[in-house]
Amino acid sequence: MGSVPPAPPSDDTSTAAVVPPPPAPAAAAAPPQAATKDYFTSLRGPEQENQPQRSQENSTMDVPDSIFRAYDIRGVVGDTLTEEVVYDIGRALGSEAFARGQQTVLVGRDGRLSGPRLAESLSNGLRDAGRDVIDIGMVPTPVLYFATHYLNAGSGVMVTGSHNPPEYNGLKMVLKGDTLAEDDIQSLKRRIQKGDFTRGNGTLERQDIVGDYIETIVGDVTVARPLNVVVDCGNGVAGVAAPRLLRALGCNVTELYCDVDGSFPHHHPDPSQPENLQDLIRAVQTQGADIGLAFDGDGDRLGVIDAAGHTIWPDRQMMLYARDVLSRNPGAQIIFDVKCSRNLSRDIAQHGGRPMMWRTGHSLIKRKMKETGALLAGEMSGHIFFKERWFGFDDALYTAARLVEILAKENRPPREVFAALPDAVATPELRIELPEGTQQTFMNKLLEQAEFEGAALTTIDGLRADFQDGWGLVRASNTTPALILRFEANNRAALERIQSVFRALLVQVDPDLRIPF
Repeated sequence: MGSVPPAPPSDDTSTAAVVPPPPAPAAAAAPPQAATKDYFTSLRGPEQENQPQRSQENSTMDVPDSIFRAYDIRGVVGDTLTEEVVYDIGRALGSEAFARGQQTVLVGRDGRLSGPRLAESLSNGLRDAGRDVIDIGMVPTPVLYFATHYLNAGSGVMVTGSHNPPEYNGLKMVLKGDTLAEDDIQSLKRRIQKGDFTRGNGTLERQDIVGDYIETIVGDVTVARPLNVVVDCGNGVAGVAAPRLLRALGCNVTELYCDVDGSFPHHHPDPSQPENLQDLIRAVQTQGADIGLAFDGDGDRLGVIDAAGHTIWPDRQMMLYARDVLSRNPGAQIIFDVKCSRNLSRDIAQHGGRPMMWRTGHSLIKRKMKETGALLAGEMSGHIFFKERWFGFDDALYTAARLVEILAKENRPPREVFAALPDAVATPELRIELPEGTQQTFMNKLLEQAEFEGAALTTIDGLRADFQDGWGLVRASNTTPALILRFEANNRAALERIQSVFRALLVQVDPDLRIPF
């Protein structure tokens, strides 16, 4: 693979000017799995000073139940998620890694202000459980996932608050190639409560993997012509890699909030919420760019804006990705979550694929992909998972690369490519905030009372009611105390009718509920 050009310097990353593209990369090489390294070449780094006293005594800490979520671990730093709690989670993870035959665990972190301290506590816990730690520093979550494959480590932990507010942080975990979810996460809590830890004195190494990650993508993706792209990282950790990657692919890049700042001073890095895309929309239109790309706080979710300032929601993006994958893999299974448009299912089938609706959640989607052999999956939140030519994890940076590859092949502007995709009248993701820990109880009551005449009901994740002319969904969030809703219909009148049916049901369960539609 060719060398990766460094990111050009900028005095102001929030308004960096478009720069000339580097030479076009070479044609796509073999899949990146073929380039996997089976060694650890980093120099052993010095241990950080002023580490907390490390103990080999078994802990029986009563950790907060609320931090052990369905897909990962999340809590408020200094309250439910302390350095002591993260240390014990590290010991539990290290012990579970030992049980699965794993000696080395990679550790990465996003740009949140609490990240360095929590990553240190996590590493200490892993090492006191006898695991060797390779610290890959401040990186996007998909770079951590990539490193588990590239270094043949198999296991890694990302310290990240994902799209939660700045006072939150958490852990996304992979052991022996499996993303931990649901009962696997609960088993870590049980280990801590029992003090069921292995003991040892693991080593610590540090390694920079971002350059290898970018070079591997450049070796896989070919962009036929340069596109003008505005990149909004929302001051999240994607800023360390996304502009550099897109320039290496030959794009002309304008940066918006690509300096990492865990206080998120401009807007929250969550591209699923329309208010967080307004600066990007203005920049795309001002610059006359082909597309705008928005990354979430840890770089595993993508938002897309066209030249006219329209948001291309992930279910419509998925139509492009699915058509591309199916052009080489007819009959492939494509997975999408319950929040996606029914136009996506129809489009997949029309292009020779096998559509499958599944539960929301990055861990749950990855597990289902392994079970079914699906080559592509996507969620309405912006998590996109490519197994074809990649590793099957959610990676917004790689997805952005595949998107510009697809668009650059077209002999028409990206705006026209997007406009040709099937569309419907739809809402963005809507939220109803609830008291902590009550969302599942609310859903249980709602399911008991639900009656939707003439609708096909899907209850794999909340309640989705599909009518002849549209559908509605309500489900409990597994990451925050809230209900998540979405509606789609053939026309505005049908949308309003379906919303009114759901509104009546919600009020029936709780008359005091504040409903945003």
